[in-house]
Amino acid sequence: MSILNAAGWFVLFLLLAGTFLFRPDSAQAQQADAFTEAEIVKIERVDAATFERRFRNTRWTGQGMQGITDIDRIPSMELRARFQTVFGDPTRTLDDLAFRQGFRMAEAIQYEYWFIVNDTYPMMILDIDGPFARGLVYAVSVSYIDLMPQIKRALSRKLMEPTQLTDFTDVFYSPERGNWYEITFRNGEFNYVEIPRPSRFRGVNFN
Repeated sequence: MSILNAAGWFVLFLLLAGTFLFRPDSAQAQQADAFTEAEIVKIERVDAATFERRFRNTRWTGQGMQGITDIDRIPSMELRARFQTVFGDPTRTLDDLAFRQGFRMAEAIQYEYWFIVNDTYPMMILDIDGPFARGLVYAVSVSYIDLMPQIKRALSRKLMEPTQLTDFTDVFYSPERGNWYEITFRNGEFNYVEIPRPSRFRGVNFN
């Protein structure tokens, strides 16, 4: 084989290697961008039972959602206002849970948002400690743990987009403190105050 031909083969090898290693439409690039514009649809209160039936056999986990994003760095009350702004009312609040048979005080959340991502992946997000802690509780299917970091980043982008936030009012019971609170965002101000037990909850056992 001539020196010229050997050099030609070497150059051809390098070109082919670069094609496979650096092609922009590689599977890795496609996976990284899969949820850049994810369709995140909130489950309305009236559709909660349908969601529960569809995913009744799902094994839930919080794994895959540990990565820190912008929504993990803001106060819980601001996060609640951002959810309200982007997705509207929660799927469930304390009013939806407290009157269920067998309700336990450990279930006394401030709110829950349930979602379907890209019409396939279920996700539930709960605020279990009201205004007293940062961060939320995430519940996702163990079948899709590997996809959850991308989905969380997409959710964070959507929530951080608004510059004007929507008012909300929630009632929250803290089992650890044994107290009731009203949590609000009004006229650009966040606040929470201790309140007596609302009359509608007087027949519910929170002890």
